[in-house]
Amino acid sequence: MSKKLSMAVTSSEQVTAVVYAARGEARSTYILAHGAGGNQTSPWIVQFATAAAARGIGVVTFNFPYSEQGRRLPDRNDKLEACWRKVVEAWHDGAFAKSLGKSGGPLIIGGKSMGGRIASQIAAGDPGASPGMAEVSGLVFLGYPLHPPGKPEQLRSRHLPAIRVPMLFIQGARDVFGTPEELRPILSKLEAPADLIVVEDGDHSFKVPTAAGRSQVQVFDFVLRDIGAWIRNQPLRQ
Repeated sequence: MSKKLSMAVTSSEQVTAVVYAARGEARSTYILAHGAGGNQTSPWIVQFATAAAARGIGVVTFNFPYSEQGRRLPDRNDKLEACWRKVVEAWHDGAFAKSLGKSGGPLIIGGKSMGGRIASQIAAGDPGASPGMAEVSGLVFLGYPLHPPGKPEQLRSRHLPAIRVPMLFIQGARDVFGTPEELRPILSKLEAPADLIVVEDGDHSFKVPTAAGRSQVQVFDFVLRDIGAWIRNQPLRQ
C-alpha cells in the first residue's frame, strides 16, 4: 500500500513523495531516489519499492525537481543535493511517520544510479549541516555509477572515504557504469564498513539475459533478501 505526499523543497518548488508502508513492523526505512533517466513512477522503482515493503522495509521515494517538472536533463549537482537533504529533513520532522507506521526503524538512504550517488555525496558532508543527516544509519546503492560508460578514468569515488556509516553496494556484473571488479579495490580502502553484492549477469539495472533464466522479479527477490540480511547484521542506529 502506498501513499502520495507533496513536499516543498524551495519557497517556489514542490516535489511529490510516495510512501510504501512495510508489511508488519518495519525493520528499517529506506529513502530511495530514482536514477537520471526516470522518476519515482518508473516501473523499476515502483516494483522494487513494492517488493521491499512486502519484505518489511518501509520505503519513501521522491522526484527531483527536474523530473517532477517533466524535464529530461537533471538539475545541477547542488540542487540535487539540496532536494535530497530536504527529503531527509522531512523524515526527521515526521512528515512520513503516519504513513510508515510505528517507528519505521533505522533510516537508510540511497537509490538507483544517480540517486544513490547524490545520497552518498550528502552523507559525506557534515552530518550536523542539515536536520536528520546525523540520523542516517546506512546507505544502500542500487547500481553505483562509479564512472560514465566508457570513461573509467572519470571516477566518482573521491568523496566515499568521508562517509562514516555502513554501506551496501548492489552491482550488476555487466554494469557499464562500473563493474564489481572496478569497485572492489575502492571499497577495500574505506574505513566505514562497505559490502558488495554482485548480480551475476546483471547490467546497470540488474537486467539479466533471457538465457540466464531469471526474471526481474526473481532478481529483485535475490537483491532484497541480501539487503534484509545486511540490515539484520549491521549495527544500525535506531
